[in-house]
Amino acid sequence: METTLAGKTLFITGASRGIGLAIALRAARDGANVAIAAKSGVPNPKLPGTIHTAAAAVEQAGGTPLALKVDIRDEAQVQAAVARTAERFGGIDIVVNNASAIWLAGVEGTPVKRFDLMSQVNTRGTFVVTQACLPYLKRAANPHVLMLAPPPSLDPKWYAPHTAYTIAKMGMSLCVLGMSAEFAPRGIAVNALWPRTVIATAAIGMIEGVRPEQCRRPEIVADAAHVILTRPAREFTGRFAIDEALLREAGVRDFGAYAMQPGGTLLPDLFLD
Repeated sequence: METTLAGKTLFITGASRGIGLAIALRAARDGANVAIAAKSGVPNPKLPGTIHTAAAAVEQAGGTPLALKVDIRDEAQVQAAVARTAERFGGIDIVVNNASAIWLAGVEGTPVKRFDLMSQVNTRGTFVVTQACLPYLKRAANPHVLMLAPPPSLDPKWYAPHTAYTIAKMGMSLCVLGMSAEFAPRGIAVNALWPRTVIATAAIGMIEGVRPEQCRRPEIVADAAHVILTRPAREFTGRFAIDEALLREAGVRDFGAYAMQPGGTLLPDLFLD
């Protein structure tokens, strides 16, 4: 079993901040090549981080970055970014479908343009990016695709408050179900990872009443992703992993360092009982 991502090439969507950036930095510490595929090319006063600040952080952490301005809703942009990554690093070993759009409102409170955005980024974006990377994954030594998506559920309680968002996220989960089975004969792993608790990212501003002290840091998800991405692809696929459970299984016992406020009461994330 591999224990490091040294020399591996990761293509990570939405890696300019939050969980995507944390996964990029964890890989960088091993000496990985990281393609930062995100649409934040210039600073936004509301959202910290751009592809350029992320690239600088990856380099500082010990990795080799490639900053790519990509809107994953645009198939041509995705294909060009994937081709540039493979050309620069000689292939692609790992795809992390992290980019996600969120709008937590009921049917009346969800403009159709928000429905479209979430569908196009979350479900369709995951499909388009994975499809574009597939020719390179087929040639990789231990190829992995990882979605930041919840275990699939048909429980109405997860749909009623925000049908549009839930459909878009579950679409990513269904990609894991289908792709893991389709790609298994080729030895390409496809898994999902989801946090047990709410993670302190820019997206938590969308969740009413959530305070940072009720959250964990993105590093817990990054460490769990590292566990998955170093597993043998032929043996670990089609799983819907929860960060804390996976890390406990891997021997982690102290989770205090991941808390924004040690000893605080943590909120469970969406889609988990």
